[in-house]
Amino acid sequence: MEPPSGSASRRHVPWSRLLLAVSLLTFWTPPTTAQPTIETVPPLAAEGSNVLLLAHNVSENPLGYAWHRGERVDYAQLIASYRVDTNATTNGPVYSRRETLYPNGTLLIRNVTQRDTGPYTLLITKNDLQTETLTGHLHIHPPVARPSLQASNTAVTEHEGPVILTCLADETGVSIRWFFKGQSLLLAERMTLSSDNSTLTIDPVSREDTGDYQCEASNRGSSSRSNPLRLRVTWRENSRALGVGAITGIVIGVLLVLTLLAVLGCFIFLHRGKWPPASTSGRGPSGSSVSQASLPDARPPAPIYQELVCPNTDVYCHISHKADVGL
Repeated sequence: MEPPSGSASRRHVPWSRLLLAVSLLTFWTPPTTAQPTIETVPPLAAEGSNVLLLAHNVSENPLGYAWHRGERVDYAQLIASYRVDTNATTNGPVYSRRETLYPNGTLLIRNVTQRDTGPYTLLITKNDLQTETLTGHLHIHPPVARPSLQASNTAVTEHEGPVILTCLADETGVSIRWFFKGQSLLLAERMTLSSDNSTLTIDPVSREDTGDYQCEASNRGSSSRSNPLRLRVTWRENSRALGVGAITGIVIGVLLVLTLLAVLGCFIFLHRGKWPPASTSGRGPSGSSVSQASLPDARPPAPIYQELVCPNTDVYCHISHKADVGL
């Protein structure tokens, strides 16, 4: 195949440059300017709280700011205005002493109420005397009333049940959370919650369940917790230990007592015939009992002489039996 002609070759160069330019344009985008916005902090405020209306990406070095109630600039709805060069703040007709306008254009509203709900408009005056308006919205939710907590039984015995705790809230559409001893409740296998979390069932009850329970109701702006409700769980001491330790000890003790009684009974039975008879008369010289029938007669039949031995002399005394009889 022949090479292309010179003219064709010259036409190829511009196309290459064009493709390169297209590639560069594809990957390069011009910088975009951030759009000014109004941010509400917090986005969903509870009645009685403080709220900030923050201005983001506003023009640099503006001449001043002015906040108005509503969706348009109206002096009759002016809250406050601030002039940068003089650092002066001027309050408007709807100023309620709860608003503070900061030098960066942020508006603070303290102790908000339901009447503060609605749009707010910020007027920004630039150095070239051009103006820019931004609108934000403030959402105020009523505070959640304190819920109440009820129990089917507050004093139960361990391993019995069920115990049913019910959280009663005045508002609808609120979220329910449960707390145990001041901490978020960790559900055990024995615990179940209803579909809307308003009912907590414990079955069976354990001694570990003893303590204070609370429920918390919350909406998108506020929350409230119930008063503590104490659950008391009693148990029979050693109810389980008796089956392992105490019962074993009792059985062993009973068996030992029975064994000792059996040994003592056998001992008494085997030695019953070998014991001496009981004494019925006086005691002998050795202290043992001797019956009167077994003692010899104290006086001989008819002794003629009675010989007395004197301990210190070798003298024998002869006593006449007749003299003794005469006495």
